[in-house]
Amino acid sequence: MGEVIRCPVAHGEGNYRVDDATLQRLRDEVRVAFRYVDAEGVASDAANINGSVDSIAGVLNEQRNVLGMMPHPENLIEPLHGGTDGVRLFESLLQRVAA
Repeated sequence: MGEVIRCPVAHGEGNYRVDDATLQRLRDEVRVAFRYVDAEGVASDAANINGSVDSIAGVLNEQRNVLGMMPHPENLIEPLHGGTDGVRLFESLLQRVAA
């Protein structure tokens, strides 16, 4: 939690939108899984590359077993692609499932 990873974005105009009540519920239930942030982990308008509400890049369903996200970590799993930050995300999911 709280780790910053680089993650390719392949959606030109897609962004996350919810009404104020839903946003508050996501926050209260700690279901915002990812946010667009800068290299220091700070959410800002400059880091929010597509204008998503609250810089949201990924959310969890109520049961916390389904993740919806806009960035594409699968595109950053090989050094030849420019890095392996996406690998850590997939490894953490496997660890969670195995627990």
